[in-house]
Amino acid sequence: MESNIYSPEYVKGLFNRMSSSYERMNYITSFGFSIRWRTQFLNSFKPTNQNVKIIDLLTGMGETWQATKHKFPNSNLTVLDFSEGMLKYAKQKNKEKFKEQITVLQQDILQNELPSNHFDFVTCAFGLKTFNLEQLNILALETKRILKIGGQFSFIEVSKPNNNVLKFFYGFYLGKIIPILGKILLGNPEEYKMLWKYTDKFENAKDATEIFANQGLKTKYVSYFYGCATGLNGQKISK
Repeated sequence: MESNIYSPEYVKGLFNRMSSSYERMNYITSFGFSIRWRTQFLNSFKPTNQNVKIIDLLTGMGETWQATKHKFPNSNLTVLDFSEGMLKYAKQKNKEKFKEQITVLQQDILQNELPSNHFDFVTCAFGLKTFNLEQLNILALETKRILKIGGQFSFIEVSKPNNNVLKFFYGFYLGKIIPILGKILLGNPEEYKMLWKYTDKFENAKDATEIFANQGLKTKYVSYFYGCATGLNGQKISK
């Protein structure tokens, strides 16, 4: 049902079903920009060789790990997702490419067991669209809770472009072409139709930026490539 598309059970099932092809499809749906964006959204962080604590929320298959480790080579990286389908591939990547040095947790960020005031950095790429406003408020609260004072965060999400012509073609591409590719890869286009439905409802990260700011986090709205992706970054400045 339409009203249930934000329920954790629905979202988890959706990504479990898409897990075998999601990394390729994420690259295709972003016209190949997803790799670049996963690096760009970390630009608000200064690189360091120190042993900082980082958590990557809604980590999926671990597509952001390489960029994170490049910026923070000696970091203690923890990653979290509630989709066992996605984490199956993430754990394989951890073993094959990262010598199992990454701590992989299967938890729901909205109901998690993470320690308070613990992390120096919180990252999250392409997960915001699957939250409604109430859930975004919980996400903001949890981000603030788990960050140390002075800790920083950065989120990014595929969005509806500002330019009307670009918005039309982007919507047609995500809403019509991507489901066809989904059918070729999965035999079922419905899962990939949902990606556009989430993006269409999300629009951009402006609401999320306001919600994070309202929770007392120093927050900045960011736009990438004419609004095809948007995000927010900032810092925890007080308890």
